[in-house]
Amino acid sequence: MKTNTTQTGANGVGHKGIISAVATALLDIFSEQNRLPPLEPGKRIDGKVCLITGANSGLGKAVAIDLARRGGHVIMVCRNDTPTAREEIIRDSGSTRIEMMRADLSDLESVSYLCDQLRARNVKLDIAVLNAGLMPLNARKSAQGHELMFAVHFLANRLMLARWLADGVIPQDRSGLNIPRVVFVSSEAHQSSAPIDFNHFAKFHDYGLKDGMKYYGLSKLHLSTFACELNRQLNESAPPKVAVHHLCPGPIASNIARESPPYIKPILSPIMKLLFRSPEKAAEPVIYLACADAMGLRSGVYLHMMKEKHPSPLAVDATNGKLLWEKSAVLLESHLPSNPRKMECL
Repeated sequence: MKTNTTQTGANGVGHKGIISAVATALLDIFSEQNRLPPLEPGKRIDGKVCLITGANSGLGKAVAIDLARRGGHVIMVCRNDTPTAREEIIRDSGSTRIEMMRADLSDLESVSYLCDQLRARNVKLDIAVLNAGLMPLNARKSAQGHELMFAVHFLANRLMLARWLADGVIPQDRSGLNIPRVVFVSSEAHQSSAPIDFNHFAKFHDYGLKDGMKYYGLSKLHLSTFACELNRQLNESAPPKVAVHHLCPGPIASNIARESPPYIKPILSPIMKLLFRSPEKAAEPVIYLACADAMGLRSGVYLHMMKEKHPSPLAVDATNGKLLWEKSAVLLESHLPSNPRKMECL
């Protein structure tokens, strides 16, 4: 079944490619209307266990430094072992409560092994920031044959949440400001994505540079739809059991465009360095959702930079959410341990 929900309103950004996405991002940077204030530096989260994916560079690294500086015990989840990144976070945060765990989020077996380790160690997460992202130059397949952005941006996060909830890594028996928080780093590109084609769910499509933004936005629509459905599944009534939020951090001077072709880089790189926000600035909405008291008492908030907005109507549509939940569960069955609790989080 292909859902035909249409998108209305002013939220669609309408990216047609890299250049139009850059232009839209620049307009968003300079708008101050309805902007939330950043979380005050003195807000502490002493002793809270914080996991960040893609924490060795860019936005993830900036988030790790900030959470460590506020007193959090930080678990960096990185694709490669990069001890220098951990050393830099220790140096910049002034905290030694930093550890690194390896996981390749494009490989569901690697994701499963990460979950096994967390369960074996009896880790209890207070804050999970699912940040890892990429934008390949051409379509590539993951270890399980899925399109790479679909695998990293959505399917890995879907599996981690299923495991963490079933294994008790994310507790569901806390109350008040002690409830765990899950923060998904999505993108405004999800607002202009075509609907998810549930008739051909998870089908691999070959693409090149011309359609890269299209499939990036589609992968982020999967992620934002999942965030909305996860909130419905966990929080049927207030107060929430787990605070589930998602956001677009805005345009960042990071290495996500590292695969841009040579003829684009001379244009894109100077723009990113001069006009895009630093990872530290872009981390502000992530930190706000992860640490602000108000965001611990709510769930389902979507921020674009420091503005609360509505996600795409496609993402909030309950029919789409249910279909995404059910069809992705089938893809994960072979990567979950056989136990009577597994279906609770599928």
